[in-house]
Amino acid sequence: MKNSREKIVIRTSIISILANIVLAGFKAAVGLISHSIAIVSDAVNNLSDALSSIITIVGTKLAGRAPDKKHPYGYGRIEYITSLVVSAIVLYAGITAGIESVKKIFAPEEVDYSITTLIILIAGIIVKFALGLYVKKKGRDVKSDSLVASGSDAFNDAILSISVLASAIVYMIFHISIEAYVGVLLSIFIIKAGIELIKESVDNVLGTRVESSLAKSIKQEILKEKSIQGAFDLVLNDYGPDKYLGSVHIEVPDTMTVSEIDKISRDITKRVSKKFGVILHTIGIYSVNTKDKNVIKIRKDIEKIVFSHKEVLQMHGFYLDEKDKSLSFDIIIDFKAEDRAKTYQEIYDAVNAKYPEYSLAITLDVDASD
Repeated sequence: MKNSREKIVIRTSIISILANIVLAGFKAAVGLISHSIAIVSDAVNNLSDALSSIITIVGTKLAGRAPDKKHPYGYGRIEYITSLVVSAIVLYAGITAGIESVKKIFAPEEVDYSITTLIILIAGIIVKFALGLYVKKKGRDVKSDSLVASGSDAFNDAILSISVLASAIVYMIFHISIEAYVGVLLSIFIIKAGIELIKESVDNVLGTRVESSLAKSIKQEILKEKSIQGAFDLVLNDYGPDKYLGSVHIEVPDTMTVSEIDKISRDITKRVSKKFGVILHTIGIYSVNTKDKNVIKIRKDIEKIVFSHKEVLQMHGFYLDEKDKSLSFDIIIDFKAEDRAKTYQEIYDAVNAKYPEYSLAITLDVDASD
């Protein structure tokens, strides 16, 4: 699967490189002959796209390196770095186009468009739109942020070329040059796209919340085991596209034996890995009291206290030890809460006041997954 993905990314990038080099060559020739700075800038933009595709290939090859002692989880995250570089190139192209367009507003040059110019521009627009569709689709198919970024850039280039084409037609009919003004507007559009792509790449490098549908599907798969009463604290660490390693806590009755729990844990690991490609390297256990009615009552009373605060999303991991007189549980407070620390303290104080005879430990969990 990994080799197949790598081949798709590289093949798609090579197609993009060849297409952009051919387009750059034709546009550069036409731009120099017609003295059009807009067409020459468009040609330079095509060359930057070819460079982006080369960077994508390098990143994909580096990301495919086998894990080693220093990087036991592999090099998959390199792809996120290369997508950041590609995004920066998109931003640079937008800024450069903007600067050149502004220069031409104050120092316009006489241009000499021809039918050949229009034909080459139209052909370039068609090729760029087709290339954008192809590269973006392949990027989404194999979850390559670098390819998606390159595909988006191709769309932006096609729109930029449309503006150049429109400027050429207006000049040929009315002898009015507007390409510089149109160039400024489109450079703003490209800069905006570059900033958005950079933001997305940075998010991937930093690590983002687990996709809601994936988190819910994994928990539903875990809960298919009838003896499991709840699945919580699912944490997935992203080590590259489609490479997740993580952990989860499960609630099981206190009547289960160690061997029974061990079997369930192994079954969960196998099923989740086979169905989702996610490796759960740790499965923590929460014991649920099923025999002591007093403990069950205390739990229900505490749940009322906890969920009287609307900011609380979840309570789990409840454990009461009568011998040591200790009481512990975990809560998750919504990130949107106005003051999470204050809510936590209010819950702690209320539970402590109601059950002062117990040593209380409340863990504020991170809302990492739905």
